Amino acid sequence: MVKFETLELIFDSPREDVATLRFNQPELLNALSKAVVKDLQAALDQIESSASLLRALVITGSGDRAFVAGADITEMVKMTPSEARSYLRRLQQLFNRIERLRVPVIAAINGYALGGGLELALACDIRIATEKSVVGLPEVSLGLIPSAGGTQRLTRIVGESMAKLMILTGERINATIAYERGIIAKVVKDDQLDAAVDSMLNSLLKLAPVAIGGAKIAIQAALNVPMTSGLEIELNEAVNCFGTKDLREGMTAFIEKRKAKFTGN
Repeated sequence: MVKFETLELIFDSPREDVATLRFNQPELLNALSKAVVKDLQAALDQIESSASLLRALVITGSGDRAFVAGADITEMVKMTPSEARSYLRRLQQLFNRIERLRVPVIAAINGYALGGGLELALACDIRIATEKSVVGLPEVSLGLIPSAGGTQRLTRIVGESMAKLMILTGERINATIAYERGIIAKVVKDDQLDAAVDSMLNSLLKLAPVAIGGAKIAIQAALNVPMTSGLEIELNEAVNCFGTKDLREGMTAFIEKRKAKFTGN
């Protein structure tokens, strides 16, 4: 375990080849203070340096009340426009780094995921939430707008009309409604989050790592580049798979009617 002031980064947890990044200030609802942002940057440095050893990353919050409840308002209220630009730019960059990891990133949402907390979750690939969880982008109620990727990622997920409803009204919704709108991939009972994450990891870790990473890149391209460019990225990632032993193993296993054993090579 790599130790930080405000969060925990645990490698080979909850299983081998997986890392868990846990925001660890439950008394503050795991708010994104400047100290948390500093630790998150250092944690991502560690994760990226160990990327070749990882098959997945789980992001969650400590306690039973919040994933990440949002930014630290007591800090933000004192910021000048210049200071706000620096802080928000840094958040955007950190969430972009999470999104660009080639391993699947699971957000295990165990309570409030509001403002920056939901923006963090939206940068992850798969979002699993407990029934009691509440998500939203309520920044307008503070005289602000979502500014760590929320206006962009939420719109791409739910579409313009629903994004405007949620953002312009500052609407908070429960996990079931978030699931119906496509924000959450799976909703589970409050005591079943760890089991649901483990089940998801069990599915992911059976598959070819290079193919999963390539699929992530291609899917993200669909949201960010024209179709012709996206098709080229898709083609390049597919061709890259043909240079791996895992592709030969997967196809041979299919022909031989057995389960493939992928190694990441």
